Formats: sequence, C-alpha cells, structure tokens
Amino acid sequence: MASDDPSVPIVCTECETETRVPLSDVESALTRHNDGKHGGEEVAEVDPALKDQLADLVADDLGLFDETE
Repeated sequence: MASDDPSVPIVCTECETETRVPLSDVESALTRHNDGKHGGEEVAEVDPALKDQLADLVADDLGLFDETE
C-alpha cells in the first residue's frame, strides 16, 4: 500500500469481518467480496460510522449546518 493512499475500513456484518483497504481499492474490494461471498448482494460496505462522519464533514463544508436567522 502506498504511504499516501489512506486506508478505509470495510465491514461485512454477515461474515462478521472488518478489514482495511487502500482508498484506491475500495470499489474493487467490495465488489470482489460481495460477488464471491454473497452472490453480488451488497452486504459488505465502507464502515457506516466513517460514511456518517464523511457526510457530516461535507455538509459542514457546504454550510448545510449553518443556522439561518
């Protein structure tokens, strides 16, 4: 893994597994796992806590949390 490529946690609640993959490999890792273990059903995903945190950061950056007067 390249040192400048951050790792992303991927979880699969059905397999009860968690792993970290380079950001550039997230899509292929998810596809490979879900195709191989779950018949293509989207079970494994990026850690939901991370997705929520990223969504909050984007919303804050866009000013969606700013109070209107």
